[in-house]
Amino acid sequence: MQEWEEFVKDRYRPDRKRAEFRNFSPDAPPVVREFYRQNHALQTRDFVLEKKREYGALSRRRMGIWDAMEYLNTLVDDSDPDTSLSQIAHAMQTAEAIRQDGHRRWFILTGLIHDLGKVLCLFCEPQWAVVGDTFPVGCGYSEKIVFPEMFAANPDSQVAGYQTRLGVYREGCGLSTVDLSWGHDEYLWMVTRRYLPEEAQYMIRYHSCYPIHREGAYDYLMDDHDREMFKWVQAFNPYDLYTKSAALPDVAALRPYYEELIAEYFPKELDW
Repeated sequence: MQEWEEFVKDRYRPDRKRAEFRNFSPDAPPVVREFYRQNHALQTRDFVLEKKREYGALSRRRMGIWDAMEYLNTLVDDSDPDTSLSQIAHAMQTAEAIRQDGHRRWFILTGLIHDLGKVLCLFCEPQWAVVGDTFPVGCGYSEKIVFPEMFAANPDSQVAGYQTRLGVYREGCGLSTVDLSWGHDEYLWMVTRRYLPEEAQYMIRYHSCYPIHREGAYDYLMDDHDREMFKWVQAFNPYDLYTKSAALPDVAALRPYYEELIAEYFPKELDW
């Protein structure tokens, strides 16, 4: 998981020249290439719809937001060279950067919780079904998706109805009707959508959809409301990618502030 995060951070760094986006593949670590090989081969539309039905019931367990953060903290990432930095510390780094820039309280909260959907790993989901750039399924694969050549191994690539420009969708249908590859974004959106402003919902649901919010792909599936809301996704993206630093947050000292913030928006327990 750490290798994927570092790969994304480098690929989408603000100073990267446009030409470099066409030449990143040879430099990707083998573990990243293997991750995307599995992700692109196995994220079929049938798989996505099955997972949305399975997790959409929100019947895995009941727990509060802070409980979920502590639960995620039990995730051991064997590929992470910095085992001293906890998942909670990462979350607080993002939230504190947003807070220091004077953003709204729901924006700060979104920074804190945006990766909590990664608890899917603790429900025994493989990493290729938890993290990774998300993309629409059920229509043609954009060349702007990372490693697009790897979709040749996906069974959907042989379904003619899925490989047209629009596939199963309509022009300008709106992203709410589009199925994206399954992962932590969609899952956390399912869990939290009843409690947060729509802007925050978009930030959570689409923050890993780099083909759309960074590369401009699939604009023809979006409607005007999506385009307005994606301004918030794009505002959030730098905090998601570039807030890791050597200065670690004091989790114990900050916890009361964030527990109060969580209680402002969420009940004590949520269905997961």
